[in-house]
Amino acid sequence: MAGPGGRTWRDLLAGRARKRKSAFGSGAELQEAALRLLDHHQNLNDLLLEVEDSFKPGGQGVEHQEVSSESFIVSVLQEQASRLGVLTAILAAKNAVANIEQICQASASPSQVPLLNLDQRKRLSCLLQTVKDLLANNVFCRSLFCQEMWKMKDPPVLEAVWHLHTGDIVGLGELLESNPAAPAVVEWLCSSLCGLCERAEESSGDVELAGRVLSDLAIVLLQNGFQQTSELGRKLEFKKVPYICHAVLQRMLTWVLDAVGKEKQEDVSTLQAMRFWLNVFNVSVYKSAVHPDSLQQFFRHTLTEVLTYNPLLKVSDAIHMQKEWSFTRTCSLLTTLYRKLFVAFGAKESICQLQQVLETHEVNWQHVLSCVSTLVVCQAEAEQLFKDLLSHLLIKAFENYDMENMITAFLIARQAALEGPAVFMPYSEWFKASFGNAGGHHRSSKKALVFLFEFLSELVPFEAAPYLKVHIMYPPFVPTKHRSVLLEYITLAKTRLADLKVAIEDMGLYEDLSSTDESVQPQGQALRDVEKALQIFENTRKIPTSVIEASIFRRPYYTSWFLPALLRPRVLPKTPDVRMAFIDSLKRADKIPSNLYSTYMQACRAMKEKILQDEWKVEPSHSKEPVEQLKADLAELRMLIVDQAKHEDVPAQIAVISDRLASVLGHSSDETKAATLNSPIQVDISAPRLEPCHQSVVDLLLTSFCQNLIAASYFNPPDRQGPCLSLFVKMMCGHRNLLPALLGRLCQLIYHQGPSLNEAHILGLAAFVIHLSESRALIPEVEANFGISQPVPEKVLSVSEYWNRLLVCRTEESFAFCLRFCTAAASYLMCKFSSYSHEDLCALLPPSLVKKLQYLVPRLCLEARGILCEEAKTDLIWSSLSCPSLNYRRASLCLWKQARFQELLKEKAFQLSFREWLLLELEVHPEKDILSASERQEFHYWAIYQWYLPAPSASGGCDGDLEKACGIIINTILDSSQRVDLGSYGQSKMSANPDILCKLQEMVLELGCRRKLLSGSLDAQRHCLFEILQERLKGRERGSALGEQLWKQQELLLHRRILVGLPASALIMTVRKGKKTMLDCEDFFCFVNSELKNVCSRGYALSYDITAHFFRGLLNASLDCEESAEGVNDVLTACQTKCPILLFSAALWWPRLEPVLCSQWQRLFGAPLAEELERLKERQSSATSFLSSGAVFPLSGPPWISAAFLHCTVQQQSPRGRERNALKRLGTDTEQLLVPLLFFSLMDLISAKIAPKEGVDFQMSLERSLEILQCLEERGTSWPLLFHSAEKDSRKYHVLRSAASDRHVRLLPVAFYSLTPCFHQELLGREQTFLSVALDLYLQLLRLFVEGNDLPQSDQAGQSPGPAEKGDPLELISTARRFLLGAIPRCPAQSFANIRPLLGACEELDAELGAALLHFSRPAAAMELDEELALF
Repeated sequence: MAGPGGRTWRDLLAGRARKRKSAFGSGAELQEAALRLLDHHQNLNDLLLEVEDSFKPGGQGVEHQEVSSESFIVSVLQEQASRLGVLTAILAAKNAVANIEQICQASASPSQVPLLNLDQRKRLSCLLQTVKDLLANNVFCRSLFCQEMWKMKDPPVLEAVWHLHTGDIVGLGELLESNPAAPAVVEWLCSSLCGLCERAEESSGDVELAGRVLSDLAIVLLQNGFQQTSELGRKLEFKKVPYICHAVLQRMLTWVLDAVGKEKQEDVSTLQAMRFWLNVFNVSVYKSAVHPDSLQQFFRHTLTEVLTYNPLLKVSDAIHMQKEWSFTRTCSLLTTLYRKLFVAFGAKESICQLQQVLETHEVNWQHVLSCVSTLVVCQAEAEQLFKDLLSHLLIKAFENYDMENMITAFLIARQAALEGPAVFMPYSEWFKASFGNAGGHHRSSKKALVFLFEFLSELVPFEAAPYLKVHIMYPPFVPTKHRSVLLEYITLAKTRLADLKVAIEDMGLYEDLSSTDESVQPQGQALRDVEKALQIFENTRKIPTSVIEASIFRRPYYTSWFLPALLRPRVLPKTPDVRMAFIDSLKRADKIPSNLYSTYMQACRAMKEKILQDEWKVEPSHSKEPVEQLKADLAELRMLIVDQAKHEDVPAQIAVISDRLASVLGHSSDETKAATLNSPIQVDISAPRLEPCHQSVVDLLLTSFCQNLIAASYFNPPDRQGPCLSLFVKMMCGHRNLLPALLGRLCQLIYHQGPSLNEAHILGLAAFVIHLSESRALIPEVEANFGISQPVPEKVLSVSEYWNRLLVCRTEESFAFCLRFCTAAASYLMCKFSSYSHEDLCALLPPSLVKKLQYLVPRLCLEARGILCEEAKTDLIWSSLSCPSLNYRRASLCLWKQARFQELLKEKAFQLSFREWLLLELEVHPEKDILSASERQEFHYWAIYQWYLPAPSASGGCDGDLEKACGIIINTILDSSQRVDLGSYGQSKMSANPDILCKLQEMVLELGCRRKLLSGSLDAQRHCLFEILQERLKGRERGSALGEQLWKQQELLLHRRILVGLPASALIMTVRKGKKTMLDCEDFFCFVNSELKNVCSRGYALSYDITAHFFRGLLNASLDCEESAEGVNDVLTACQTKCPILLFSAALWWPRLEPVLCSQWQRLFGAPLAEELERLKERQSSATSFLSSGAVFPLSGPPWISAAFLHCTVQQQSPRGRERNALKRLGTDTEQLLVPLLFFSLMDLISAKIAPKEGVDFQMSLERSLEILQCLEERGTSWPLLFHSAEKDSRKYHVLRSAASDRHVRLLPVAFYSLTPCFHQELLGREQTFLSVALDLYLQLLRLFVEGNDLPQSDQAGQSPGPAEKGDPLELISTARRFLLGAIPRCPAQSFANIRPLLGACEELDAELGAALLHFSRPAAAMELDEELALF
């Protein structure tokens, strides 16, 4: 009751007490006076609100007497109750209810609200304090209070009820029990709870209070709604409360589930309110307040209710609609609810509960399948658990022939697969694994097989096209005798596809059936097929077999989809690219209709003209909104990763990011979309090209990963960061169309920019690479392009091999970067996965990183070269790796000394072999090496002689075998030189590392010394050097003919460089025959005749370097002979029959060779030259004198050697035009010289065509050849057998042909038909073999043209060949054909006797010529035609 000025009752009493001395002798007197006053002016309601704790009315004259407010109010209530004839407790309860009603009605809000305002809350607090005092004095009736509460005009405000409950005045259970109308209570409590949730979202100031109210009420609802048996006796006084609490929880769940199906229609605030209600499913709310069994019962009941809610959808609806029920498309209310339930259960129990519900209830398939999606996305272990469940369902299905289990298994498998390969295997893989082999579930009997196909057939009317394609392309395994069952199903499925307007004939050549995306129409699939076909064509230069087959057996798809996709109009590049070459190949193979090709070319020209005419228009940029949303999602992910308490929300957030990423990448062009999903990823390592939109997305993701890693590492080491980063990278790998840009960007960062990256970048990228390796099963192989056309395509690389190619060690900067990167990667892995077993760690660790460390650490750290005493496990502090002051060598040495790391190095997969070490060392640029020359030599000595040479072969060593070590070094040098990679900037390396070559020379010399000691044994008779080289050529895997030819040519050039780099005496062996030491060159002769002669551009002579090397080696080796001159003579004499090309080479290079050999002989022996060397010298002198002074040219020894010296001297000294005079002076009996001279001139003529850089002039060689031929004709000398490949009649020209390279011999037809101006009619009559030789050479010429391998093309632009040069192969063939058609009628009958073996080939290659030969081979016919020809 308020006094004047609004002062309270207590203020009035206290004020008067201060003003004057009390007139009452005691407190009792004062109380009695007050009661009399109140009797006239009483208001119990206000009194209960006004009186608080106590007051002290006494003054200075009173001995501190206190008047208790509760005793005072009790007295007032007792007086009033006695007057009214009721109990004090009843009166107090009624007055308290009246006060509560008054307080709750004081709100200005027209509608019932669940929370009080500040004034109401203050007044209620006063009232509740008074009620507590009354309860303490036992003058308050709880039961009546509860009953009166429900008699109020309006139901109580929820906050007031909460205050009564938490203030221990009246518990919520007691209050609910007292209401006679339980349904009304349920209705009131549900509406109040809904209002509470809505209020919490409307007012940020009320969120905390609303959360406390909700938590406390949820505990009561759960305690009473899900009682345990042990609690029933304790709560028998409550009969209606369990029902009410259970009903409320059910109603609130229904409130949420009703909104799930119509999320888009609901107001945003309503959805937010429902999300607030979902906080009751946080396990942390209940702590120890609720029995664990009650909690489990509640969550289990909730999950069951969700899965069985409103089960109206049929299985057919689920089959058709399940794609719309993926995680990101499911209502966020439902996924949030699932995730909260899964926290209470865990993945295993959740799937068990799901299985139980499926077996015992009618279910809502939308909720069931969205539950499956949420589980596989948010629970890492769910993938394997679902695989086990699917296997269990299939087993049960085939045991009982139960369709329900079958459809359940198929729906679950498809739903899980919808979430992408990062979380579950594709449906096609599951279907193949389950039914595609003889071990499938359907294998047990025919009944099981029929059951499966009956089930699949029943699905057909409802199936989407992608699933039908899977079933057709990967059909179940069926025994041959039951194939009819399968064929019936395939027919049915094809009919369904036809109804869907998706013909099986329109399926792509390389269609990815792991995807169930129905949006890929034939146009898009055709684009994918074109890209794949272009990849295959670029590698093989052949039309892919699948394309040829499609052009024949799948003509509708080929003509309607594939060709239009291939022939999309574009501006054609100036230099033909792969697409143009592919189109041209198809055109020449008649696989593109002429009219379609013409239309394509016209459209390309029109497009080019349009671009030239129009101004450049910049395409509108893609909407930035999805990228901005992606940034926001990534920022939210970082907040979750940093907070360990929120790690359970990370999988869901990553799923959201994945969906956002799909929308961002969806802006790419059709060509990008059409990139094949299973084919190797192409990366241009020399200059990675990225679409700007893709690069920005990749940079955003990589930046997010690095920031997440650094932020998380600030609070926890990697092993305590959970699987968040693994899931993030796995999600990225699931987006196959992102991988090319991702790997290309990593190439830019690691290879091109690696040394410039800071420590944080290196740590982030190193950890990212580890997680990519963890998800390597999701990453296709990488096809690296090194920027040039390679003779033989590189094999595709695994992810681990790809890192190895990017982490190069060539310069000081790259060495430092690689050591930091590999140390960071290995340290992160060993810290992150420290709990893994040794086997699991080995499976996860990329071998290339470990091998790089094995190479780098001993090279850069002297301490690592010794025998390490394994220390106790050294804890690598992850945070220290990002310290700028860290010495990375010290960090790598710390890692190296770890006992666990040393254990890894013992695994064979991680051991760096001698060959691998050499490959890495050969990549180093000595002038830019991080080591000085002396340090490098010291390291090489340790690595080769102390480490690899004595090491066992099982660990990559040489078993102490010096010959084996030499073989490895030679093979590795050759392999390294053949490789086209980043180190050579697109060029193959043709020179070996001088330091390694020096070590090889040392070993070869040591082997030579050992061979001398073992002279006479079998080992001493083997020349390991040529065995190694020959073995490489034999063990070559065959590729395309052209590629193989180019590879072999380059390989032999490298062989020559290796031989020239070794000691000259290594080419020749010394052997003991009796008491005499002999020189043995058989192995070298064999190698020259079979291989080396094929890389000599002159055709009949080796290059100067190998020629000089052999002769110097011969002189050096002769030192071991008792008679050195005799040894040299024997070898050079053997050359005349076994290896004449060496003598021809000496003739070519003698002006340079003579001073070298004479000087060496004089140094070694100080005696006259060996006889055979002197003869070579004399031949050169004779040729010079013959040309310069007109002296007679003597013949000594084999004439072809003298001819070689004369030919070479003519080339070097004789001016043009003097050859004719010189030829005339040779005398009459000069056949033995003229034919070899013709041969050498023809070799020069061919060389001028195939190797114009050698400086041989084609026209001059042709003129010389014609002059020599004219001399031969004038003297009637037979020469055609020089061209006869079989040489049946004579072997006198065998030496000449054996000395020529294989290619020059194959091109002899070109030389022959270049001589046609000298082929006169007399020749036809004189040489009976001429026709057969000419015909044989013509057929060879045709074969060369058809094969297209050896026939030289016309000269380069700017050099217009005259008619005589026959620059065009077709022109040369035409000339040869005309000559033969004109010569055949003039040939004598005897000439046709030798052509019988050639007629078959002639009829096949040139039917007209074959007919002419048959006609004129009959004498009578020939005579008749001669008469006809004479008329003209």
